[in-house]
Amino acid sequence: MSSLRLTGFSGNEEILRQLQLSFGEGRLAHAIILEGPAEERNALAAALAKAAVCSGTVRPCGECPGCVKAQAGSHPDIFTLDGDADTRAFPIDAIRRIRSDAYIRPNEAQTKVYALYGVQNMSEASQNALLKVFEEPPENVLFLLTASSASALLPTVRSRAQIFSLEGARAGVAIDPAYMEKLAAAVTAVNETDLLYLTADLIKDKNRLRAVLPQLGLILRDAAVLRSGGSSCLSGQKETAAALGAGLTREKLLSLLDEVQKARRALDQNANASLLVTALCANLRAAAGR
Repeated sequence: MSSLRLTGFSGNEEILRQLQLSFGEGRLAHAIILEGPAEERNALAAALAKAAVCSGTVRPCGECPGCVKAQAGSHPDIFTLDGDADTRAFPIDAIRRIRSDAYIRPNEAQTKVYALYGVQNMSEASQNALLKVFEEPPENVLFLLTASSASALLPTVRSRAQIFSLEGARAGVAIDPAYMEKLAAAVTAVNETDLLYLTADLIKDKNRLRAVLPQLGLILRDAAVLRSGGSSCLSGQKETAAALGAGLTREKLLSLLDEVQKARRALDQNANASLLVTALCANLRAAAGR
């Protein structure tokens, strides 16, 4: 029986213990959602993908052909889409191809892995397409989804996956919806100082900044959906999203979302908060055409 070896994830020992126990007993869930900071969640997903295609006794061994190919990004049984790098990475056609491909036997390994990073940017239609394969999962397939917060996914998707919250996922900070409403309005306000004023405190509080950025991203995502004639709302602030999207094109809304995602990646890489927030404000205003 093989065992799982995961290193370099300090602060998440209980999660690692649960994963190692499930892996060792052969009862790892067919779909796993890892929520938390991008660097940690994606690194853990990559380690689990490598372990799934490893042929060693202690996995990932780092030496077998499966590990070598996984490390090089060339393993034929690991399929990756990165929504953190590209918010448009999950078109429904791509999800349908995954759904069809999942029922084809693995090429080399015992398990076929679908690593979907940054699924907070996946549309409701794409989530529903993915849900169909979650409801009747084929054998020898592992879905690894990562997100800033699992709450960005439909409840039906979450209910069919095992969710692990990595340390720092939401930094334990609750954000007032009224604040987010003001922040969203400031993006397109006539006076550019409104946005600078509302984000000034975020420079001093990285935990709050980590909580604000994902919520702003969800509001922008919802605004783009509403602007396109859709009705789904993942942010819980439909009126705020509708007001923000009323005077902007879908393209501008997606550009704004891209800027928020860039800021989140920079924050995960420990960027200077003052420079990050100042640049974000300028980039948001520019993307909105203000």
